[in-house]
Amino acid sequence: MTLAPAVPLHVVFLDRDTLSPETVLRPFSFPHRLTLYAHTGAEEIAERIRDADIVITNKIPLRRDTLAQAPKLKMIAVAATGTDVIDLAACSERGIRVFNIRDYALHTVPEHTFALIFALRRSIAAYHDSVKQGRWQESGRFCFFDHPIRDLAGSTLGIIGDGALGQAVAKIATAFGMKVLFAAHKGRDGMGRLYTPFDEVLRRADIITLHCPLTAATRNMIGAREFALMERKPLLINTARGGIVDEQALAEALRGGQIAGAGFDVATVEPPPPDHPLMGLLDLPNFILTPHVAWASREAIQGLADQLVDNIEAAVAGEPRNIVV
Repeated sequence: MTLAPAVPLHVVFLDRDTLSPETVLRPFSFPHRLTLYAHTGAEEIAERIRDADIVITNKIPLRRDTLAQAPKLKMIAVAATGTDVIDLAACSERGIRVFNIRDYALHTVPEHTFALIFALRRSIAAYHDSVKQGRWQESGRFCFFDHPIRDLAGSTLGIIGDGALGQAVAKIATAFGMKVLFAAHKGRDGMGRLYTPFDEVLRRADIITLHCPLTAATRNMIGAREFALMERKPLLINTARGGIVDEQALAEALRGGQIAGAGFDVATVEPPPPDHPLMGLLDLPNFILTPHVAWASREAIQGLADQLVDNIEAAVAGEPRNIVV
């Protein structure tokens, strides 16, 4: 796919503000005209990509009807790993190449995952709030035991998703003396001895963490039926995608004591409105919601930006990489 531009290629970045202001976007070496938009509303997408040769998007959706209005479009560079915002079938039909970012978050997402695990397993936020409210003075003792504290060593971690992030989480867990179970795909047998049946993982795990993409097969993968199987009342951690867990079922499981706690970095709607099920859980001491920042260490975002430029440069030079379609 050598573009070999005789005239500058028009590169349009639809949501530059999804990368931190301190992130450096290296200039492209080929002749180009770069148009940066901080954010793009749904009603603005078609007009902004109409004259584009290359579009960069992180979270702005590019669907079939919009793509049909961009006759020059040759390439979509996704500034993320997930490509659920892109109509891949429409791109394939039109010969539009799609590239994504890979393996840039091998430290930041596992670290955030364990930050949530530690905060919940040791009730860090709950104790912090109690101290702010004067509970320590009220107790009259050198310490108090209002919230549960559990060690990680000797506990069982169930990992759903065995890609680079799941493997990195497993490595950290092993260092902490945890037993690791990788879940087989839901409803699938015969994946080999390295995998534990999905339902068995739900039954045996003290902590369950999600590291799989949002697809038709994983949407609402964890719902009321699955919460009912969680015999050990585990923590549930989601730094993957909103929609993998049925959020209303989560709310009911958490308030009903079916699980010990939950730490989420994602939601089906971002930002979630005030009436969103996750927002209704913020009063609970065993629930933590962070604003989709597990990926967002300074080092990771700069690595993403560098890989984004590298992907586009390689494709223009006829040596595409990280091809999705």
